[in-house]
Amino acid sequence: MKMVNVAVGVIVDGGRILLSLRNQAQHQGGKWEFPGGKIEEGELVVDALSRELEEELLIVVDKDSCKPLIRVEHDYGDKKVCLHVYTLTRFSGEPQGAEQQEIRWVNRNELVDLNFPEANEVILEEILKPSFSAD
Repeated sequence: MKMVNVAVGVIVDGGRILLSLRNQAQHQGGKWEFPGGKIEEGELVVDALSRELEEELLIVVDKDSCKPLIRVEHDYGDKKVCLHVYTLTRFSGEPQGAEQQEIRWVNRNELVDLNFPEANEVILEEILKPSFSAD
């Protein structure tokens, strides 16, 4: 089974984090996620993240604000993913669900009440650490 490399953005605005709801028809559909998408062959993670966020949320990312947070490999049984997770704090445009997906700004403490794909558990642990900083 081939590993799918995914660029993931933890978009931070003050104490809030932007989430997007996965389409029911997608793998892990109906669950909240940190926005992003597949990394194309030969593409840098930050370039993939920037491209995906522009496509999904209609925002333009300031690539200098993208900082590596964690890398997560997860095997769902029917699919293997490698999540390359970056925080980012600067972008232009107002985020909107360009693919009709629901998006929501949430406070860090609200994250524990939401349903995420299993691969996101390690990301949540990082974000919920008292030492977490997107800078």
